[in-house]
Amino acid sequence: MKWLDGDSARRRLVSTRHRFDHCILTRVPLDLPLSQLSRLALPALYTLFFWWFSTGLILHLDGLPARTFRWSLLGATALGVLSLVGLWESRTDPSVFGAYLAFSCSLLVWGWNEIAFLMGYLTGPRRSACPPDCRGWPHFRHAVEAILYHELALLLSALLIVTVTWGGPNQIGTWTFMVLWGMRISTKLNVFLGVPNLTVEFLPEGLRYLQSFFSKKPMNGLFPFSITISTTITLLLLQSAVAAETGPTGAAGLGFLTTLMALAVLEHWLLVVPLPAASLWSWGLRSRQGREEPERVDPASARVAPRPEEARLR
Repeated sequence: MKWLDGDSARRRLVSTRHRFDHCILTRVPLDLPLSQLSRLALPALYTLFFWWFSTGLILHLDGLPARTFRWSLLGATALGVLSLVGLWESRTDPSVFGAYLAFSCSLLVWGWNEIAFLMGYLTGPRRSACPPDCRGWPHFRHAVEAILYHELALLLSALLIVTVTWGGPNQIGTWTFMVLWGMRISTKLNVFLGVPNLTVEFLPEGLRYLQSFFSKKPMNGLFPFSITISTTITLLLLQSAVAAETGPTGAAGLGFLTTLMALAVLEHWLLVVPLPAASLWSWGLRSRQGREEPERVDPASARVAPRPEEARLR
């Protein structure tokens, strides 16, 4: 794929903004009754808080000494198992409470995968930086090898959620996980292909070798499509959520998904707009203070990162 220079990147951003404005004007009615919008307020606020707090908590736990990782993973595993039970119980519950339960349980299952990845338990068979002269498909293959176990764990988690919710009227948990998974894949591809802001400050020391698979470029050809498609999906979800025929449970579920998609769109824009996103979770990143500051990887060294068990012996 041809990389875009600065002028081409700016033209693509302007074109993407025009598509965004067109979606706003054509997809979302502007004369919505206040009651239809107000019933989305609580699901949106709940999603925002869950997203912000859970991200900060995971960053905090990951910044603690490595000897605590096993206990964090054990606690997350217990919550993950209980969440699968909650998804099973909520699959036949068409109430608003059932929507909140399914959404929360799906996010907790996602959180288990994040903890297992960031703490180094589920990464991939490749635990070293990519050589600097590696390009093309070999570079892509090495990147996949670096996160293969994590991707397989996400696939297994998705299959488990689909299985436990199969046939039930409440599919909010399933769609929640699919939204998170799909948008995360889009983020990973864009970071691999090249964006201005790589947000490497979120990488723990044990995963610093992953920086060798990040590309810092003004823009890549996938980003405008990612933004346009995800924004359109967000607006379609919003349109369904505020429709007069949508009941309270449907409004809650669609409110969750709309807010998640909007946050994913925001996270994509933060890849190209220079804003201090890390400041949102400064309280979570504080646990890393006083520890050795992660250095940028020199791909030529291709040093193997230690596994959590090895790090505890240091």
